[in-house]
Amino acid sequence: MTTTASHPPTSPVEPIGVDLLPSTEPWRLIDPAGAPVGDAGRLPAEETLFELYRRMVIGRRFDAQATALTKQGRLAVYPSSRGQDACEVGAVLALREHDWLFPTYRDSVAIVTRGVDPVEVLSLLRGQWHCGYDPYQHRVAPQCTPLATNTLHAVGLAHAARLKGEDTVALVLLGDGATSEGDTHEALNFAAVWKAPVVFLVQNNGYAISVPLDKQTAAPSLAHKGVGYGVPGWLIDGNDAAAVYTTVRAAVERAARGEGPTLIEASTYRIEAHTNADDATRYRDSDEVAFWLARDPIDRLNTYLRAAGRLDDGGEERLRAEAEQFAAALRDRMNADVALDPAELFAHVYSEPTRPLIEQRNDLLAELRDAGETEGGVR
Repeated sequence: MTTTASHPPTSPVEPIGVDLLPSTEPWRLIDPAGAPVGDAGRLPAEETLFELYRRMVIGRRFDAQATALTKQGRLAVYPSSRGQDACEVGAVLALREHDWLFPTYRDSVAIVTRGVDPVEVLSLLRGQWHCGYDPYQHRVAPQCTPLATNTLHAVGLAHAARLKGEDTVALVLLGDGATSEGDTHEALNFAAVWKAPVVFLVQNNGYAISVPLDKQTAAPSLAHKGVGYGVPGWLIDGNDAAAVYTTVRAAVERAARGEGPTLIEASTYRIEAHTNADDATRYRDSDEVAFWLARDPIDRLNTYLRAAGRLDDGGEERLRAEAEQFAAALRDRMNADVALDPAELFAHVYSEPTRPLIEQRNDLLAELRDAGETEGGVR
């Protein structure tokens, strides 16, 4: 087995063989100034690039609206993904309809891009439901709050699908901090041994809450971590939506051909704090944030599309209006008070409720009824 440096194949269907080591520099198709680099033939079609841009504009506006809703008390917490827009959108659009997405708590934009109702997406962060959407409808697993547990879930589903002869690939999203968890290592090992059709996309935003990457690992890159498990590692520019899309699509195609998992590290940055409860100024300075603000993934693709004649001021205005309408509809729906049913606490504990569970449910409802908060009992 060779260990020469690997990179995304030159086309989505070209096998990469057994090369394991990633490139030394993040691979990109569009540079931070918005200019194409390398082989222009590897760029996605212009209609795909435009859709990547459109979805990022909508996703950014959704993210800003969710942050505002948190400040207004409509959400308990919200982890912003501003700055990671290319990863959120590019990876999801690279999936096929029948593939599965395994997101984390920071991947609300990715879930919205997959087509899930945004109000349902925010149910977890609202404290209403652990998962407010039907995972099977859009093939999106519940958002993972504990670090890295979704990696094993993705491997399990993908391996089961392969055993059943199904053409299914699982894309699991994780952060740099999750690569320090044992679950990630177990998932990579099992995926490699079973040749499970899984794509691991690490959004390396530089910090695990407040812990910088250099205090987490001494590896040259997180993509190098695949070597020990026999998993190819690809290092890409996570602020280049074209590179994210092309790379994830290539990894999905590779997995679908039965060639096993791929580990992708996307170098990006979290512009906002870890959550609204975090003070990022305590562990990073404004110059660092400014450096990454100048490398905004939306601005980068905007520049490229304008130079290619695919976007003008009128088109930009229409996209902004669409995003604003999306945000306004979300805001109106989120500002409506939710009618909560305390009995739902017991509804999905077991497929058939046990006698003790029924007794506990009726005891709670009786207390609430006596307090004047609800009426009736549950039999």
